[in-house]
Amino acid sequence: MTRRKIPVTVLTGFLGAGKTTLLNRLLKHPAMTGTAVLINEFGEVGLDHLLVERLDGDTVLLQAGCICCTVRGDLVRALGDLAQRAEAGQEIRRVVIETTGLADPAPILQTLISHPLMLTAYALDGVVTLVDAVAGDATLDTEAEAVKQAAMADRLVLTKTDLATREAAAALEGRLRILNPVAPVLRAMAGDVAPEALLGAGPFSTEGRIPAVAAWLAAEETEAAAHAHRHADGIEAFALVFDDPLPWDGLATWLEMLTVTRGDSLLRVKGLLNIAGEARPVVVHGVQRSFHPPARLAGWPLDHDRRSRIVFVTRNLPRGIVEDGLNAFLDAARQTGILKRG
Repeated sequence: MTRRKIPVTVLTGFLGAGKTTLLNRLLKHPAMTGTAVLINEFGEVGLDHLLVERLDGDTVLLQAGCICCTVRGDLVRALGDLAQRAEAGQEIRRVVIETTGLADPAPILQTLISHPLMLTAYALDGVVTLVDAVAGDATLDTEAEAVKQAAMADRLVLTKTDLATREAAAALEGRLRILNPVAPVLRAMAGDVAPEALLGAGPFSTEGRIPAVAAWLAAEETEAAAHAHRHADGIEAFALVFDDPLPWDGLATWLEMLTVTRGDSLLRVKGLLNIAGEARPVVVHGVQRSFHPPARLAGWPLDHDRRSRIVFVTRNLPRGIVEDGLNAFLDAARQTGILKRG
């Protein structure tokens, strides 16, 4: 008897588009029972796997690089492991791959549609790309990865439409329809999209798409492409980790000052924080000059050490400048008694 192939959905979108928020909402639907999630992050410390609230199934962090550059082998190994578990009887009904916001989707798709493992155990169910309604237009102007993510989607999801003007959202939607004539454009409020609107979009095809899509995939067939470094010079990802609880007022002021003075260089900021006086972890995230209100999680992730972690993805903003600025704030805070040494 031939075993049913496991459908794979690729969830992508540029930094800050809301992938983790949407994934959390999706996984609460009964239709997503038995879903395994593979999460890739760009940088030395991952946070998204801690922010995905799982009800069942597996969450695997593909770390130490970008999925389109250095960890494609990790992706194949993770999928191979899941296929073995399914063969042994574990219920794995679907796989969702959440890519880093800097991922070029072409090498990922080339791997998923041509690797022998994919041809035997999996079926590419579709590519879902999130586009930020506020920052999306400027991002498409400047980021080649964002253009590819939109052009290669089977479903386009416009996020943060409540923060954008009606005219700006409509103009961006029109631009996306030209860039990708085959993908429906959906709108999501706080990541709320029904699974049936996103799933079952495959199999992936270049038919009807702009000619560049086929060219991008063809370029990935060479061995050299598999090892290519894909990100522009000046982009850096790093994490700052703090053992002691942080004072919210001072930290918020420092982040605000950073966004005002260097906002154009902040591609992404995401933090899981232990805030003084708070029993629950606080999540902060922002893109360039736009920060979302902080959110409190229901509780700390299992076995978490409760140290604060803030991940930055920057362009032409060295780690030293960010780290020195925050350390100067912490020293001043200690001297004034706002933050006591642990």
